[in-house]
Amino acid sequence: MSRQALDELKQQIPLLDYLQAHDWRPARQLSRGRLMGLCPLHEDHEPSFLVDSHKNLFYCYGCGRGGDVIRLAELYHQVKFPQAVSLLRQWRGLAPLLHEVAGFYRMQLQRHGEAVAYLDQRGVRSPELIEHMRIGYAPGGCLRGWLTQLGHSVQALRQAGLVTASGYDTYRHRVVFPLEANLYGRSLSATAPPHRFLPGVKGGLYSWDQVRLYPEVILVEGLFDYAALWQADFRNVTCSMGTNLNARQFRQLCDSPRTVYLAFDADRNCSGQQAAQSLVCRLGEQGVNVRTVALPAGHDPNSFFVQGGDAHQFQSLLESAQ
Repeated sequence: MSRQALDELKQQIPLLDYLQAHDWRPARQLSRGRLMGLCPLHEDHEPSFLVDSHKNLFYCYGCGRGGDVIRLAELYHQVKFPQAVSLLRQWRGLAPLLHEVAGFYRMQLQRHGEAVAYLDQRGVRSPELIEHMRIGYAPGGCLRGWLTQLGHSVQALRQAGLVTASGYDTYRHRVVFPLEANLYGRSLSATAPPHRFLPGVKGGLYSWDQVRLYPEVILVEGLFDYAALWQADFRNVTCSMGTNLNARQFRQLCDSPRTVYLAFDADRNCSGQQAAQSLVCRLGEQGVNVRTVALPAGHDPNSFFVQGGDAHQFQSLLESAQ
């Protein structure tokens, strides 16, 4: 990528916009368009991160690192320069494309009985919930044609990961959940990998902008766990999409005083419980009040409700959480 192209990329992505899209919030405003806040690159307790919105530069007085938006992407996502540039290019251009793709998949959901049957099997029946989560279905074989008719090039679709190198739809027979700048596809086929994110990693906590306002938050592993609790009128629930929280998800849980209820899977091999215990220690070190919800053996929140559990019983589990 030429120097001119890099300069254009940096001009097209204001540093402050990129930071705020990743949950950074200034603690105070200084003169001449400068702002101070907690550093997103390390565990910061006092605002030490300076952003100059006019110059599009940052500097942290705590960890001593600084630079432009590309350098921030390198450090924040822990990638090398070429990967940081690729992530920024995707972030700049993908949002409108992914919005169109999510809308197309939503149109497909009610047209395919196997998708509706799968959601019903997982206890997802409420039209309000399906609308809230914007759930769709990727049958495969039709997304590429629809997007090219709208004027998108096959090369752009390949770069976004929506189409394979050989020209086929990447998502086939998957229930699709739109995320903030990503898509999560859950396979209906036992022969395909069950989980897949497009175009990249999972991002932050699910629906965090709404959930972060609650003084008590329920954290679950999977989106179907989230769906089961939301359908049972628990609105203070979020999802990490796996037991291993990334750095951004961890920072989100620590961004203000709150109680976090960990409702991880009660796996037979104890992996969910072990992950929860590790997270209890890490969050506790940051001053977060953490409680572990003891689900019946072999259950996750989704199966708890699918197999007859109700909101009153789950509330009792919350109240007895250790």
